[in-house]
Amino acid sequence: MKPSVARLGVGGPVGSGKTALLECLVPLLTQRGIEVAVVTNDLLTQEDADRLKRKGFLPQERIVGVETGSCPHTAIREDPTMNLLAIAALEQQYPQLDLIFVESGGDNLASTFSYDLIDAYIFVLDVGAGDDIPRKNGPGFLQADLVVINKIDIAPYVGADLEVIRRDAAERRRHKPTAYTNCKTGEGLEQVLDFIDEKLLFHRSNNPRTDVA
Repeated sequence: MKPSVARLGVGGPVGSGKTALLECLVPLLTQRGIEVAVVTNDLLTQEDADRLKRKGFLPQERIVGVETGSCPHTAIREDPTMNLLAIAALEQQYPQLDLIFVESGGDNLASTFSYDLIDAYIFVLDVGAGDDIPRKNGPGFLQADLVVINKIDIAPYVGADLEVIRRDAAERRRHKPTAYTNCKTGEGLEQVLDFIDEKLLFHRSNNPRTDVA
C-alpha cells in the first residue's frame, strides 16, 4: 500500500518570498516526475492560492486555499484541523501525490508548525529584513528543518552583509541547514530541492503515515 503523502510546511514573515519560492520549486519538482499539491493559508482571503493558480503550473484543483479566520499560525500550530482536512481531501482525490506543500500566511519570527501537520518545514526570511535577523532568535528561524535566506541579490542595496548572516545563522542554528536563494536567477534552489529529496521523498517509503484528519 502506498504511504501517505509527504508534507512540507513553508512559513515566514510577510514579504519574505514564500509564494515566490513555491513558484520556483513546484515546476522543478514536477519536471522530475514528482506529483505535487499545495495548501495555502490566509486570514480572510485566498490571495496566495489564487496567485499560484494563475501561474498555471499545476491543475487548479491541486491548489487549495484555507481561510483561517484568525492568525494563520493558529491553523498550522495550535489547531491544524482545517489544514488536515484539506490535505485529506487532496490525498483522496489524487492518490498519486508524492508531496503536499502547506504554506503559512505571513507571520513573524515566532511562527512554527505542528509536526502533527507536517513532516518537516522551511522557514523563509529575506535579506531585506537586515543582517541582524539571525541574532533575534525567532523560534521559526531556530527550529525550522531548513531556513531559506531569500532575495540575496538585494543585499548590496539594503546594506546587509551576507557573510554576517551566514556566520550568525550557522552559529544560532547549530549548523542545521540554511540555503541562500535568489528566486529570479534560481541560485540556491538546488540545495532546497536536495533537502526535499533527502528529508522527505527519499525516506517516504520507510515512514508511512496512519493519522487521519
